[in-house]
Amino acid sequence: MNIKKIYSLFKKHPIISTDTRSIKQSSIFFALSGENFDGNKFAIDALEKGAAYCIIDNPEYELDERTILVNDSLKTLQQLATYHRQQLNLPIIGITGTNGKTTSKELIKEVLSKKYRVKATAGNFNNHIGVPLTILTIDNDDEIAVIEMGTNHIGEINTLCKIADPDYGIITNIGIAHLEGFINYEGVKKAKNELYDHIRQVKGKIILNLDDSELASLADGIDNMSFGKDFHADIHVLKVAANPFVTLQWNSFNDNNAINNIESNLVGIYNSNNIMTAISTGVLFGVPEKQINEAINNYTPSNMRSQYITTDKNKVLIDAYNANPTSMKAALQNFAAMETANKCIIIGEMKELGMASKQEHNNILQLINSMNFEKIFLVGESFKPFSSKYKVFHNTTELSLYLDTNPLINKTVLLKGSRGNRLEILLDKI
Repeated sequence: MNIKKIYSLFKKHPIISTDTRSIKQSSIFFALSGENFDGNKFAIDALEKGAAYCIIDNPEYELDERTILVNDSLKTLQQLATYHRQQLNLPIIGITGTNGKTTSKELIKEVLSKKYRVKATAGNFNNHIGVPLTILTIDNDDEIAVIEMGTNHIGEINTLCKIADPDYGIITNIGIAHLEGFINYEGVKKAKNELYDHIRQVKGKIILNLDDSELASLADGIDNMSFGKDFHADIHVLKVAANPFVTLQWNSFNDNNAINNIESNLVGIYNSNNIMTAISTGVLFGVPEKQINEAINNYTPSNMRSQYITTDKNKVLIDAYNANPTSMKAALQNFAAMETANKCIIIGEMKELGMASKQEHNNILQLINSMNFEKIFLVGESFKPFSSKYKVFHNTTELSLYLDTNPLINKTVLLKGSRGNRLEILLDKI
């Protein structure tokens, strides 16, 4: 069955399911497979639970006209999303970057929702499966979409751009991450630049941090809406502070240089660029400046991203959804600059750094050495070679047991690490 015929079925059953544990009635189930599972085995289960059709790529699981055999279920899902995108008449904003893309995406969604019906990536559903699934949720009631694009190897952003075909592009920053796939910083830069290449090709427009010389150089020849302290920026950043929450002042060419004040619920000076990205997107799409400010001031982070909470024992800055050398350095520098006493850090190891892991973990410990923290706890085997000066715990569970008998009281604690560290389980102890 070709894509047009599958699309005609999708129009009648516009809900896609990939997991029989949360199957939707009258949906189309795509039997996706991976290294450790075969989605084809769940096709019958999907039908019994209410799916209208199943897309399979193994003939052993053909049942009746409700099972549609294709060569590759994943490629068919991507082709269906690509075809659906071609039928949509709305602007799509693609966003990628080493750090900040999810926070920026959420802020942009809040800002644009003041004027438009917005569809945005759920959570960080941003890979070769998540992007087509997000595209397929866009319907005729939506007026604009914000699609987050993640990557851990060269060529992936290019693939996602072919599916989502964004008209507007945002690269939040380019840093050191996923070196197992990228090898080095130049590989990261090449991968992220695939979004700019697409926007250049379709003659679209980008939101550009003009203070980031790397991004500015890559953006040569692309129409842009720029922000920064640079005098030539379209949106001017006048003042930035964070102690612990980010505050800033900005103005634009649209409002006779009127000064706008932001008092956000986001922790960390590094989030000022994410805020400015959302502000600039709002200005570009004609959201009134007062409503832009309201949207950002009312946004509360969640899911362990730049959260600042007070427990019955301590104040805790939680930034534990993701970690790489660039974000780790920024988090430590921001925490060191905060005007608060009794600062302690709990740092989890950084993942997917390949051959660079030892050097990058050593770099982070050298940075910590230059700072004045009251207590330092390290989690993960990657810190073991440098453990003579600090306590290193094999995993978070081991640290949790230690905190049972050595509690932290009346401290300000930074919780920073990769998602795989599961640092959130320590919240009951601190």
